[in-house]
Amino acid sequence: MKQQLLNYINHRNAPIPSGPWIMYQRWENIMCMHIPVSKERISPHIPEPLELDIYEDQAWISIFTFRVSGMQQRGMPKFPWFNSFPEVNVRTYVRHDGIPGVYFFSLDAAKIIPVIGARLVSLPYFKAKMKMAEGMGWTHYSSRRQYGSGAFFKGRYKSISSPSATGPDSLDYWLFERYYLFNTVKGRIVHIGIHHLPWKPADVSVVYDRNGVNSLLPGDIEGTPAISHYVDSLDVIFWPLQKT
Repeated sequence: MKQQLLNYINHRNAPIPSGPWIMYQRWENIMCMHIPVSKERISPHIPEPLELDIYEDQAWISIFTFRVSGMQQRGMPKFPWFNSFPEVNVRTYVRHDGIPGVYFFSLDAAKIIPVIGARLVSLPYFKAKMKMAEGMGWTHYSSRRQYGSGAFFKGRYKSISSPSATGPDSLDYWLFERYYLFNTVKGRIVHIGIHHLPWKPADVSVVYDRNGVNSLLPGDIEGTPAISHYVDSLDVIFWPLQKT
């Protein structure tokens, strides 16, 4: 099933990475909040030489909450203790050499081993105390970073429509269809390539703590989500970190 994902690549807006993929994850109960931010406020938080990507003269920051399940290194058995855990990530949208991708401000996870592993490949992961539970049709989600800033998320959400594909010229497509994770190390761009089937988001009802949302944003930026989505699940494969 994992390798079969590569039978479906026509929807991609970026080339498939070279070499074999190395890791698989399944993302479940995904909630996405998208916050419009002026490009002037966010640009200082983007490391050079990455280029901030904008949609119709507007920059965006997104907060994703979900559960990772079935995480597995290619060719290795699953390790039950840390192959499933909640995660919160905060990202914005960048380009490099014309390729659209994402830049992470932070990623919070509930298990320390994935955090350590991700930091080894230059992703800004943090250990957090997290809880995710289902009740009365809602997903209840809480996360609080255990060291440093104390950034947190607290809320609940549920899907309120059927999922649908995004149009190629739409904001939704621009937000979701990103196949490269960019960062910089000592001024040099590095990237991790990923692949999955097209996103099919649904509308979502979200109740959230606004202070928590703002605590996750970089610097002194504050904002209010203008768009939110729900996606039931997504199977994702990852390539190793590469220098550009």
